[in-house]
Amino acid sequence: MRDEGLDRAIDAVGGVARLARKIGISQPSVSNWGKVPAQRVIAVEAATGVSRNQLRPDLYRESSLSEPIDPIDAARAQEYAFLAALLSAAPSKELLDQLAALNTDTTPLGRAHAVLADTAARAVPAQIEREYFDLFVGLGRGELLPYASYYLTGFLNERPLSRLRADLAALGIERVENKFEPEDHAAILCEIMSGFASGQFEATADAQRAFFETHVVSWMGLLFADMERAEGADFYRAVGGLGRLFIEIETDAFTFAN
Repeated sequence: MRDEGLDRAIDAVGGVARLARKIGISQPSVSNWGKVPAQRVIAVEAATGVSRNQLRPDLYRESSLSEPIDPIDAARAQEYAFLAALLSAAPSKELLDQLAALNTDTTPLGRAHAVLADTAARAVPAQIEREYFDLFVGLGRGELLPYASYYLTGFLNERPLSRLRADLAALGIERVENKFEPEDHAAILCEIMSGFASGQFEATADAQRAFFETHVVSWMGLLFADMERAEGADFYRAVGGLGRLFIEIETDAFTFAN
C-alpha cells in the first residue's frame, strides 16, 4: 500500500509511469515503493513539486532535529539539495521557478546564482529534458558519466564504489531497495552531503570532512568543470559553473575547519 506522500507525487505528474520517467528509473521500481525512499526524496520533489515535508514527514518535519540548524549549514544543505535534484533528473517547471527566484549578491557564489537564475527563467522544460538526456543518459551513454568510479578509474563500478559502500555502512546510511543508480552517482553523493548539513544523517564533523575529501572533492569538481565545457550543455553549463564554485568553497571551508 502506498503512503499519502507517494500518492500525492504520483497524482501530481499523472501516474506511476510518468513519475518513473521524470526521475530516470524503471516503472516497476516505482510500482514497488510503499513510500518515497529517503535517497529519492529530493529527486521526486524536483520532478513533482510536492515538498519533501509532504513526501516524507518522518524525515523532514521540523521537530525531527534535536537542535536548530546553523544558518550556514542550512544554506549548504539547500545548495547540495538543488545540485542533487538537477543531477538526478531534468528539473520540473516548479524547480525552475525556485531556481529563477534564487537570492543573488555580488559574491562569486551570488554571481553564479544569478547566472543560474537567469538561465532558469528563460529555460524551456522540454528542451532541458532533451539536454539532460543527451548529457547524462544518451543512446548507449551520455556525453558525461557522473560517477566517482568513472572519474577516478576510467571504469564504472570499481574500487571507489566499494569503498563508498563500506563508508556508508559505517555511517549507518543504507542502500535504498530497487535503487536504479549506484551510490557513487553525483546526485546521490550531493543528497548525502545535504543530509549531513541538515542533520538528517548523523555524523561527526571529522566524519563529514573525511567523507567529503574521499568521495566528493576527489572528482566532483572535475565533473562540474566538464559540464561547463560540454558541447551539449546550455542550462547545465550554468549548473556546472555553480557546482564547481560551490565545491571549491566547501573545500576551503573543510580545510580551514581542520
